[in-house]
Amino acid sequence: MTDDVAPTGSSRTLELRVPGMDCPSCAKKVRNSVERLEGIGEIDPRVTSGRLVVEYDPTRTDEAAIRERVRAAGYTIESAAAERTFSVPEMDCPTCATKVEHALADLEDVNGVETRPATGRVTVSTGDETDAETVIEAIGSAGYEATPIADEDGAMAESTAVWRSRRAVGTGIGAVLVAVGLVLEFVLPALDPTLGTLAGRSYELSHVLFITAATVAGVPILRNGYYSARNRSLDIDFLMSAGIVASVAAHHPKEGALLAVLFSIAELLERFSMDRARDSLRELMELSPDTATVRREDGSEETVPADELAVGDRVVVRPGEKVPADGVAVEGASAVDQSPITGESVPADKEPGDEVYAGTILESGYLEVEVESEADESTIARIVRMVEDAEREKTEREQFIDRFASVYTPIVVALAVAAAVVPPLAFGASWSYWFIVGLTLLVISCPCALVISTPVSVVSGITSAAKNGVLIKGGRHLEAVGESDVLAVDKTGTLTTGELSVTDVVPLEGASEDELLRRAGAAEHRSEHPIGQAIVGYAEERGLEPDASDVSDFEALTGKGVRADVDGTTHYVGKPDLFEGLTDLEHAHATDGGVVLESMGYEADADSQCDREGCLDVLGDIVPDLQAEGKTVVVVGTDEGPIGVIGVADRVRPTAAWTVSRLQEQGIRVVMLTGDNEGTARAIAGEVGIEEYHAELLPDEKLELIRTLESGHGENRVAMVGDGINDAPALATAEVGIAMGAAGTDTALETADVALMGDDLTRLPYLYTLSRKANGVIRQNVWSSLAVKAVLAAGAPFGIVTVIHAVVIGDMGMSLGVTGNAMRLAGVEPETPDADELGE
Repeated sequence: MTDDVAPTGSSRTLELRVPGMDCPSCAKKVRNSVERLEGIGEIDPRVTSGRLVVEYDPTRTDEAAIRERVRAAGYTIESAAAERTFSVPEMDCPTCATKVEHALADLEDVNGVETRPATGRVTVSTGDETDAETVIEAIGSAGYEATPIADEDGAMAESTAVWRSRRAVGTGIGAVLVAVGLVLEFVLPALDPTLGTLAGRSYELSHVLFITAATVAGVPILRNGYYSARNRSLDIDFLMSAGIVASVAAHHPKEGALLAVLFSIAELLERFSMDRARDSLRELMELSPDTATVRREDGSEETVPADELAVGDRVVVRPGEKVPADGVAVEGASAVDQSPITGESVPADKEPGDEVYAGTILESGYLEVEVESEADESTIARIVRMVEDAEREKTEREQFIDRFASVYTPIVVALAVAAAVVPPLAFGASWSYWFIVGLTLLVISCPCALVISTPVSVVSGITSAAKNGVLIKGGRHLEAVGESDVLAVDKTGTLTTGELSVTDVVPLEGASEDELLRRAGAAEHRSEHPIGQAIVGYAEERGLEPDASDVSDFEALTGKGVRADVDGTTHYVGKPDLFEGLTDLEHAHATDGGVVLESMGYEADADSQCDREGCLDVLGDIVPDLQAEGKTVVVVGTDEGPIGVIGVADRVRPTAAWTVSRLQEQGIRVVMLTGDNEGTARAIAGEVGIEEYHAELLPDEKLELIRTLESGHGENRVAMVGDGINDAPALATAEVGIAMGAAGTDTALETADVALMGDDLTRLPYLYTLSRKANGVIRQNVWSSLAVKAVLAAGAPFGIVTVIHAVVIGDMGMSLGVTGNAMRLAGVEPETPDADELGE
């Protein structure tokens, strides 16, 4: 990355490289200095990578002033630097990541390091003088092989055959030697001869087998332990290496061999489990095809790599093939499986003019697509990138665990050393017995299972959500959704479709529905007003397209409606107020009299003096009823009188009521916010089952209401779902901002904390279910890890817990346990309403 200023709406974002800002105290100092400027918005000091991201109002301050405040805090801003990404497959735990960070920290020209164990990748920011080979050598000095990745969005750490690796073979040989040694020592002692003595100690055949096993199985451990010591890292490899060497040196080769073999098995199992966790990310990356068929201008077709497609290329996609890039269909028609993007299992029909997304699959038919974005900017590429980036941001629990582990490990190591030497020296106790106790505590001191308990759960939850059409931008947002108890919901574009459509057609004075719609559509055909376009679109759907020769003298009546001559007669289409002075709306007759009135829910005016059947007061009956339902009333008529009434509304999504009901069943307080009028708000709220709503709100009033909801009834945590653009201030203020319709929308993808990729409200109950289950899994992992460590530590001094228990249960067992528990999140599936639940 380079120093960059990017516009963000009315504000701008400046990113600076501040390598000296390498601790929370430094970050606070820089933040306090920059905050003194006017017009400063969000300040995000990223200590790990030494970067400072500042959002500011360019009308109130500028880039130079921000740079000056950073320097005033005592920090230097460095110029642009190169950023390289490396695949490090064996870096699969936080301990490994720490070791790599320490090794890279010794390079003079490295400005920032970001390690991602869940994906096996390391991103290094360096100056121009440091090349990739230097970085690879530094990572190698930590004991890990690294391979450069040319593209940040390229392949992550490849899946490896864990059980056929060199370490697995060595571990297998060590296990066989240990098994034979145990049989000789405990089952067939007569076959266990003494081979000689050394330093006053006798060595039987079993002892030699144990020492050989410790050597063969322990080579990778001792090698990593050496690198840990070299990088001053008090980690599991160093502790296990010390334990193995000390056991053999103290004439306890059996314990050393068991420790080497069991710990190697634990490491292999952990790597295998992490590889399974990485598979979910690999599946996302593999959604886009590797090649694309391009149709050239001369009509010929050429197969090219998908990442070489350029904007404007026309690609050919046939049944069963994946769309190689985001674009617009220009020829053909097909049903397209969009589940990789939206999570929706029902294929969407695509025709010329429709958007299509990379990674979606043609079910049938044929499409030619004009490419609108390059491969690394496609919707699926951005989803993959953001899912990967979600690992960078640690949750509150993860930060706490890191702090806890940094204190816990040294304390337990000190206790292990004390247990091994104090009782023998102070009380004359058995050196052999208390050495084993100290060794056991040394193994227990490793916090591996505790440290990975949160990140592996976060990665599992976020990738599971992405597959189901929900993009979560970070672990803290995954946690925050489940902890929120209030959901503020925008109306337009969220509970409703955001598109006007005709809901009611009431023909009058002998006109038929088709005749009413034909005349209204003809009069509105030249109108640019959304209501007019909705009427025209509905008429065209009914096959009632007007003949342009039948329409003349069109005039838009600002704020009221339109006037046009249709079939030689002047027609008016608009608000009821348009007809004041033109005709009497209080006395009209429904087509077909009482039959139509009854079918539409109206009754004839009993007090009318009119002898005709179906007498109706348009202003007193129809208009108020439609307006009470939140609909806009359009009257169609001539100088002689009305010929009908049309109701137009923003339709409620079919799944809205079901979604609100499910959320309320989960204990979520749902509140609707809208800028629409009170009547419309009341009608929509009643239709979807929301009891609390607030109408006629300006954007800043929505923001204030979010703050009010957070402070009401104690300290509430408020999430908000909106369209991601118009509700930006309120979405940013809420604990979690959830954007609708993010598929292909840059703004929603970039600004939302959570994005529903397919305008699908049914994903909201799923999101809450997943988040709460993830929080539960994290708590289970953390507390079970702590409890098991505590029990093992308490049992060690009494000889109840041995090295075998410490490795098999405390390290291997708990690491597998927390990983397996986290993988359960992949099984959380969205609930889909059936036809009966959706109603009409």
